Amino acid sequence: MMRTENIIIAGFGGQGIVAAGRTLAYAGMTEGKKTSMLPSYGPEMRGGFANCHVIISDSDIASPIVSKPDIFIAMSHPAADRFEPMVKPGKTMIVDSYQVKDREYRNDINVIKIPATKIAMDAGNVKFSNMVMIGALMAVLDLPSVESMTRAVRNFLPKGKEDLLPLEMKVLSEGMKFAEQKSQRKDTICYNG
Repeated sequence: MMRTENIIIAGFGGQGIVAAGRTLAYAGMTEGKKTSMLPSYGPEMRGGFANCHVIISDSDIASPIVSKPDIFIAMSHPAADRFEPMVKPGKTMIVDSYQVKDREYRNDINVIKIPATKIAMDAGNVKFSNMVMIGALMAVLDLPSVESMTRAVRNFLPKGKEDLLPLEMKVLSEGMKFAEQKSQRKDTICYNG
């Protein structure tokens, strides 16, 4: 059966939105999938609005634009407000609950709340909150593999920063574990909660 996953990642500039999308698309590509990645920035890079459309598919991709995501990663309150209405009914929204607080959600989508920024801060680098969220996405989709993601992360690390790979993979693993635990408890992978 052919499979296509339409993903939107959104938040503020400086949260690694585009880096997360690029790494995710590359990891899918290393597994022989067709992938596309379309970034979008607000007029100010850091602190402005940023989002990234990622498609991972077994078949050709007609357009890189995601109008109805299967998975939406919200890393800021404005991002949650803007893209939640687009999520397909029955599909999943993953929310950084450290950044997005006191908010109601649609009752026809699955919502996973994960304190990604806090997890990344506790691990020693707040900039890796994006990888916590990608780990959660990987747990939900069972795609791509940890091996492919490790290859992708290594590929995009700047020269001289290779020592960051273990920390990035650690927070990715923590995001996966968090989402797996939540999905096993119906009260926490939730409708409207």
